[in-house]
Amino acid sequence: MKLIRPEIDSDMRPEPIGTRSPDNDLNRRIVALLEKDGRMPFSEIAQELSVSEGTIRNRVAGMKEAGMLRIVAIADPVAAEYQTDAMIGLKVAIGSTPENVAERLGAEPSVVYILWVAGRFDLLVEIVSDDRDAFLGFLDQKIYSAPDIADSELMLGLKNLKNQFLLKREWENSRARP
Repeated sequence: MKLIRPEIDSDMRPEPIGTRSPDNDLNRRIVALLEKDGRMPFSEIAQELSVSEGTIRNRVAGMKEAGMLRIVAIADPVAAEYQTDAMIGLKVAIGSTPENVAERLGAEPSVVYILWVAGRFDLLVEIVSDDRDAFLGFLDQKIYSAPDIADSELMLGLKNLKNQFLLKREWENSRARP
């Protein structure tokens, strides 16, 4: 049996299903290469994946348009040698919510990570600072004297053994803008 398909004007041809999806195998492989080097030329990606440069260009553009891919520069805090890198475990005070505390602390530039957790703490907050006095001021003003925090435990970083950069807060903020 032979399937006969009517000719469709190329401008009206629907996009193949899944070409904008991050779950598509080719897209995953493209993203994996861009995660290693966000400046890798499309021609090199195409050669590595045995597809045309146009395919790579179209896939990357499609994922960007769909809001599923952003290529950004990220400063490595380890390379920047921050004076202070700390995690703070927080118990939220009765009458407050983890979301409200996270929103308040998330507005601080030195706060790079906030995770709502189950267990001993309600929130885990990561702080990086290249100014020790500013770090101590942050602790005093935003943590220790805050009425929405019932208890805290400071864990100073001694040595960074792995740092996977996931700038979700920045990603979410940029997606919220029209």
